Amino acid sequence: MQRLWRALGVALGLFVGVSVLAVVLFRFVPLPWSSVMLERQIESWRDGEPLQLQYVWVPYERMSSQAKIAVIASEDQRFPFHHGFDTHQIQLAFDAWLEGKSLRGASTISQQTAKNAFLWSGRSWVRKGLEAWFTGLIELIWPKQRILEVYLNIAEWDHGVFGLQAAARHYYGVDAGRLSAEQAARLAAVLPNPLGWSPVRPTPRVAGRARWIRQQMRQLGGPDYLRHLK
Repeated sequence: MQRLWRALGVALGLFVGVSVLAVVLFRFVPLPWSSVMLERQIESWRDGEPLQLQYVWVPYERMSSQAKIAVIASEDQRFPFHHGFDTHQIQLAFDAWLEGKSLRGASTISQQTAKNAFLWSGRSWVRKGLEAWFTGLIELIWPKQRILEVYLNIAEWDHGVFGLQAAARHYYGVDAGRLSAEQAARLAAVLPNPLGWSPVRPTPRVAGRARWIRQQMRQLGGPDYLRHLK
C-alpha cells in the first residue's frame, strides 16, 4: 500500500509539474495545436474520413477589435473582471435549475480556453476538475489579453476550421484583422454550435443571436471595452 501511495504521489507531482510547464511555455509560444484539433483528427482517422485542418496562428495585435469585443459580448461579458470563474453567472444558472428550468452553461472564456487547449470534450467530473485546475493556472500565469488571444486562435468554427484567421478566410475571404462588426457578430453567434450553424447562411436563430450580440457590443462600449484587459 505504501508503494501505491508513493507511486500516486509521484504521478501527481509529475502531472502538476508538466501542466505548469506547459502553461508557462504557452504564455509566450503560439500553440502548435489544441486538444480539440487532436480529437477531431483522431475522429477522422477512426471514421475513415479525411480531415484537412485549417489553422493559422495570428497575434493579438493582428486580430479585429470587433471580433474581440463580439466574442466577449457573446460568451463572457465579465471576462475582464473575474478570475476564471463567474460566480454571478454560476448562481443565476443554479437558481434557474432550482426553478425547474434546464441547466444552462456558465463557462467563462478562461474555462473554455483551458478545455479547448489542454483537455477533451465531455461532461465528466474528472474533466471538470481538470478544467478548474487549468483555468486557475492560466488565470495565474497568463494576462487576460493572452487568454483571449489563445481562445480566438484555437476556437472551432467549422469542420477542420480553427482560429479566427482560418474562419475569416474560410467564410469571408478576409484576414482576421479586417473583419467588420457584422461579420464578427455572426462568427461569435455560431460558437455554441460551430459544426451545425453557419455565419454566412444563418438560420433565424443565428441571425437573432447576431443581432443581440451587436446590441451587446454597443452597450459594452464597443472596442473601447478592451481597455479593461490586462
